Amino acid sequence: MENTLTSSKKRVLIWLLIILSLGFIFLTFIVTFFPPSAIDLKISAIVQSAQSPELDKIMTFISWFGAFPVPFFIGLFVAAIFYLFKFRTEAMFVLLTFTSGIISSVIKIIVNRPRPTSDLVRIVEVARQQSFPSGHTLFYVIFFGFLLTLMWRLKQINTAVRLTIATFSSFLILTIPFSRIYLGAHWFTDVLGGFILGLICLYFISVLYLKKA
Repeated sequence: MENTLTSSKKRVLIWLLIILSLGFIFLTFIVTFFPPSAIDLKISAIVQSAQSPELDKIMTFISWFGAFPVPFFIGLFVAAIFYLFKFRTEAMFVLLTFTSGIISSVIKIIVNRPRPTSDLVRIVEVARQQSFPSGHTLFYVIFFGFLLTLMWRLKQINTAVRLTIATFSSFLILTIPFSRIYLGAHWFTDVLGGFILGLICLYFISVLYLKKA
């Protein structure tokens, strides 16, 4: 019975992976050959409809964890902590999440989508690279999503520590898409692309880790 359930879950995950992959390919095609859509403009207008200096600071703080070189130092710090506490496999896989930066940069260059401009949205944060996919969203889903996997897996870690890390990681994953749109750094389709691609990458990293752990 357990084997049957395991096989069933694997099939569901594989089909979900296929759907996500096809969705990302379709979305990439759309943003490559068409300008920002009505839904991009509408969602940006909705997200930016509530504005204040305090909200600017909150949204900037949420995005801070993905602004280079912050991810690099956070990744090294977290990997070092795991390594010091004898979680060496976990430390290695935390460093593997750095691949999100390479993946993001390659796709950005290929698609070459311009960032939102001040004539269409309010720009709080001026970003330099191309727009699709959102590198922040991609990194948050892979890195903080993998931390969620570790907190679920490593029951020997103090429960309060696990819950704190899991709560904070979940908060950042769920709020980063809104932060990037609010700051005028990305369109909705950019963060959607980053989220989908992040889930795909997280799937492979988590599967590899669970096989090795």
